[in-house]
Amino acid sequence: MLELIGLTRRFGAVTAVEHVSLSVPNGQMVGIIGRSGAGKSTMLRLINRLIDPTAGRIVFEGRDISLLKGRALRDWRTDCAMIFQQFNLVQRLDVLTNVLMGRLNHRPTLSSLFKMFSAEERALAIRTLERFDLAGAALQRADTLSGGQQQRVAIARALMQKPRIILADEPIASLDPRNGKVVMDALRTINREDGLTVLCNLHTLDIARHYCDRIVGMRAGRVVFDGVPAQLTASMVRDIYGMSEEELDHAETVTSTAVGAVGSPLAA
Repeated sequence: MLELIGLTRRFGAVTAVEHVSLSVPNGQMVGIIGRSGAGKSTMLRLINRLIDPTAGRIVFEGRDISLLKGRALRDWRTDCAMIFQQFNLVQRLDVLTNVLMGRLNHRPTLSSLFKMFSAEERALAIRTLERFDLAGAALQRADTLSGGQQQRVAIARALMQKPRIILADEPIASLDPRNGKVVMDALRTINREDGLTVLCNLHTLDIARHYCDRIVGMRAGRVVFDGVPAQLTASMVRDIYGMSEEELDHAETVTSTAVGAVGSPLAA
């Protein structure tokens, strides 16, 4: 179980996350929703220890993650894989090498520097790409792929870490609706088939309702809703977003149309 206990992060006079306490059972898929600036991304970065908490604790299966340093902290970031909105692939490298990068923390430094991956690791990377219909693109440069394909490569790379938890920070925010569905299907697949805990920041309410077992709503750094999708009433939506669900639907439609208009012409 992952536990956040009074988790707080301040940036000078600004409190980005304020006294958040959550318990997330292993294998749950959690959607975190809220307006821009609500503290969603900061909370995921705290869990991964990309930034340190100002106060509070992060505990996973009885171990205080807040106190980890050095090798123990690197190992935690392997156990707790992060997927970013902008993919964070090495664009000039081929897809297979990008996926194999997920094994770097499992290898000696010298072999990592020279990308000396074993035949077993390469085979595992190909099998992982096959799960997301990308094995045929293994030798393509990452920058030749569409946004949806690149995000699936990023998910495959995260799986190569053999993580216990997947943190996805707005993984479909830069994708058109079709590619967004493909990526969310991939995240739900690894949650169901691999039993991995998935925490996913989402800006689309319908996506959170459709894919997630549990929804956490944030506003101004605090948790203002925590429950199953069916419990998310119209009044609670207004409390989280400051607008009605109809107004929110309209805003999401405009955003999706704009993203689709400038989306990649490549296949999903």
